[in-house]
Amino acid sequence: MIVKEEFLSRLRKIFDLNLYEVKVWTALLSRGTSTAGELSSISDVPRSRTYDILESLEKKGFIVMKLGKPIQFVALKPGEVIERVKKNLLVNAKEKSKRLEKLKGDEVLEELQGLFSDGIKYIEPTELSGALKSRQNIYNHLDMLVREAQNTITLVTTTDGLNRKLEILLPSLEKAKKRGVKIRIAAPITADNKKIAKDLSKVAEVRDVQDLRARFMIVDSEQLMFMLLNDKEVHPSYDIGIWLNTEFFAQALESLFEVAWKNFKVVK
Repeated sequence: MIVKEEFLSRLRKIFDLNLYEVKVWTALLSRGTSTAGELSSISDVPRSRTYDILESLEKKGFIVMKLGKPIQFVALKPGEVIERVKKNLLVNAKEKSKRLEKLKGDEVLEELQGLFSDGIKYIEPTELSGALKSRQNIYNHLDMLVREAQNTITLVTTTDGLNRKLEILLPSLEKAKKRGVKIRIAAPITADNKKIAKDLSKVAEVRDVQDLRARFMIVDSEQLMFMLLNDKEVHPSYDIGIWLNTEFFAQALESLFEVAWKNFKVVK
């Protein structure tokens, strides 16, 4: 059986499988039903690993083991596999979420916090910086900065970025507003995102900026997060953000923003 490497690579990413798993799975799909020995030969996966791989695929909902001897395995319809994988992901996510939720107030969390607090004493604030790859990681960090904000949040984004901010950051922005945090958002407002801008105006002062192309956030005039790439041209997986804890640079950028802010059109 010959399956293109590019196809196998796509399957690995889509279904979160390793190389041996996709090789054995596609081999079984091509046969419908088969033994471990036959699948080992077809897929070019070592026989010593094939049983472990088949057991893993069975647990994940990709295949079914037949009764009787010799032991054979049956391939499920790809559409059915998708449904089972989705259900398994939801169940696993709920279980992991419950375990993490239980950590609140647990001695494990207290010990981890103690380790962090002791270690942070020896670090200068300016050393707390880094690069974040992928849009999901960037938004996770932006959400953390919003949750920790005490005084001000200044956010500049793009037309599409405004839509994403509503979906991902709105709950944290609402809580920040209740804490008394002053929130300002500037972005190009179009017919496509005008409703989004109005929704965000409930928690922030939103202004229309047509000529400024930038993506950054300043929190409490101390922490700064800015994105390096054009979100229209980069795939979300390859987006890059830079996080800096620098009062000097953050205040300088915020001062420049203050001048421009006065000329931005208020969204009503």
